[in-house]
Amino acid sequence: MADLRAARSAGRKFAMLTCYDFTTARLMQESGVPGLLVGDSAASVILGHANTLPAKLGFMIELTAAVRRGAPLAMVWADMPFGSYQRSTAQGVRNVCRMVQLSGADAVKIESAATQIPLVKRLADAGVAVVAHLGLRPQFIGRLGEYKTQGRSATDAMKVVELSQRFAEAGAAAILLEAVPPEVSAAVVAEVDVPVIGCGAGPACHGHVFVTHDALRLTARKPRFVPDLGDLSAPAKEAFERYVRLITDRAYPAAEHEYEMPTDERALFVGHKRTSGGV
Repeated sequence: MADLRAARSAGRKFAMLTCYDFTTARLMQESGVPGLLVGDSAASVILGHANTLPAKLGFMIELTAAVRRGAPLAMVWADMPFGSYQRSTAQGVRNVCRMVQLSGADAVKIESAATQIPLVKRLADAGVAVVAHLGLRPQFIGRLGEYKTQGRSATDAMKVVELSQRFAEAGAAAILLEAVPPEVSAAVVAEVDVPVIGCGAGPACHGHVFVTHDALRLTARKPRFVPDLGDLSAPAKEAFERYVRLITDRAYPAAEHEYEMPTDERALFVGHKRTSGGV
């Protein structure tokens, strides 16, 4: 988080990507990605659910711990899943502390409404770095009915800015803005003294994040704000098809894929099979 604050002060843009496993985290760290978000989007891109609501706390802890092991030098944020902090401040403090202790996350992200301000203040007082997620909040899908841009009217835009201010004042370590017009994110950046990370929120943000699978064409539909970083789906499918051909053509396994017995042990084994009536 200190590196993120330093980037904000120096005017450097900060790159983040979502990550859900050890191997990808290792590759991202080796590629120089400084920040990884273990998003509850894993419920969709890893488990195949229609939205993020089915993600469980234990599941998110395991994923975050794996990412932490894969990228020990990166900044790792953990999403607090639906139902893990909304019931009460006491529940939120308990579960956030569990997440931090068991996963090694540098910060936790919560999809924030005004009712979570006391939770953020309590956690900040305890030394926990909390990221307030505002704008489009996928955990609100039951009320929204669909994922859509937030802050498009002047009234709604002011609500986003004012709520960002309140969370920053309560001790939020950063703000994440999702799917808001660039005018809104620019206003938030001007009004708060903490880093602002955008997820489809325009160029004024201090850094940016999105679902990695979308940018690599591993999902069925790419949101308009996600850049095209390459196509991993096509070469993956080609590799899987090549494997099927190797099997059906009896080209695999070949001699180079087999383990050999020592000659004397093989002779003993063959002799044993013959004396015991084996085939």
